[in-house]
Amino acid sequence: MRLYEPSRPIPLSLGERHFDLTTRALVMGILNRTPDSFYAPAATFELDDLFRRAEQLVYEGADVLDVGGVKAGPGPEVSEAEELDRVVPVIDELARRFDVALSVDTWRSGVARACFAAGATLGNDISGFADPEYLDVAAAAGASVVATHIRLAPRVADPTPHYDDVTATVRDFLLERRRRALAAGVGEDRIVLDAGLDLGKTAGQSLKLLRESATLADLGAPLFLSASNKTFLGVMFDLAVTERREATLAATALGIAAGARVVRVHDVAGSVRVRDTLHAILEAR
Repeated sequence: MRLYEPSRPIPLSLGERHFDLTTRALVMGILNRTPDSFYAPAATFELDDLFRRAEQLVYEGADVLDVGGVKAGPGPEVSEAEELDRVVPVIDELARRFDVALSVDTWRSGVARACFAAGATLGNDISGFADPEYLDVAAAAGASVVATHIRLAPRVADPTPHYDDVTATVRDFLLERRRRALAAGVGEDRIVLDAGLDLGKTAGQSLKLLRESATLADLGAPLFLSASNKTFLGVMFDLAVTERREATLAATALGIAAGARVVRVHDVAGSVRVRDTLHAILEAR
């Protein structure tokens, strides 16, 4: 594994907020408006629970709140109407209550459009822009996007994925998605790239991508890391989902040192401490 040495500043714009991520990562707190989240301790389907947790995450230092209405893995069908009902009022209320950037975790352009109108400034799309209207919607709203590598599709099981070279495959996919976003009119400083750990990858493949984050951080856009409490940590280190806090913080530290500049996490307080420590180290270097 090599540490990331940025050759130029790393800007990111989220709405009217502008960040310099050259040595400092953003911490994104997870808010799941789903009844079947894989991580029960952070379950926030009920609105009172969600807004209470949002207040906690903001207090702990979250730079961004990421709201999702459909989990990534297999499960009961959630219609677009139901997803809209789950997330749009939440985005609207979060925008009213808190002075932080808001992200919507959706692969549907219709949901993204409604959430951008309600106050979200980032579309976190784990499908790799499978919806052909997604990028046009984001560009029209002046929103930012996360381009994520996935081998098949959200909600589709992929238990035995094969790659001749997982890092090269993910790199080429992300470069193509970045080009596509630019062609649609999304600003260069409004594109984030995500290797998609656990999304169509074995535990070993996800760990390899984490170790090789510096390669993906060289692609011309801030690198996104979503490793919090994920399956690959449980498999590699024989940990139940509620036992992965320390492994998650270690993965977060490793990722930031190797170039990740937006980290999506359940444990905001711990991740902020890790981020701030590494920021001081990277600044001194």
